[in-house]
Amino acid sequence: MNDVSLQGGTDNLLDMPKTLAMSDADVRFYPDFFDESEADQLFVKLTQTIPWRQDQIRLFGRWVDQPRLTAWHGDPSCSYTYSGMTMQPQAWTAELLAIKGQIEPVAGVVFNSVLLNYYRTEHDSMGWHSDDEKELGENPVIASVNLGATRRFHFKHKHLKEQRVALDLTAGSLLIMAGPTQHFWLHQVPKSARSLGPRINLTFRVIR
Repeated sequence: MNDVSLQGGTDNLLDMPKTLAMSDADVRFYPDFFDESEADQLFVKLTQTIPWRQDQIRLFGRWVDQPRLTAWHGDPSCSYTYSGMTMQPQAWTAELLAIKGQIEPVAGVVFNSVLLNYYRTEHDSMGWHSDDEKELGENPVIASVNLGATRRFHFKHKHLKEQRVALDLTAGSLLIMAGPTQHFWLHQVPKSARSLGPRINLTFRVIR
């Protein structure tokens, strides 16, 4: 396995996250965590080397294709179940370990797994959900790295329906969701009415 060296996560960025004004949540955003060149290189490498697959999930009592490609990587014991589907981890790659090593000091967590989503066009999407599966623990820390095309990311409060937040997730950005966020907020990546290029999202997490 070749070593991969990344320069993301400079001291300046560590000192200057954008904290989202959301009640019942701890959400921080680093819009330029990886520079443009690094983000482009990682996008190409992951597109070519990750064993992407299109799984089916159980939705309203029937099995349907997910509107995106996915992959699950991590430590050997880190299986993950959501939407009626259990995923067994593929081994860490050099690129995934390099990204993991850069984001862990910021998140304050040692991650043991990552879910990758490949949005091929503006028609691929992720519906409303919370990352609140029991394997993730009481107050999970989720670190989301974004590569490729910019996509709009939506939050909505589970109980205070007027509370909504929209955020553009740009290439090289890092979004950290921690504390009670998953208890009180849903999030999604909706389809877009305008033409968009492909995007890869990596959500690092701890399976307990």
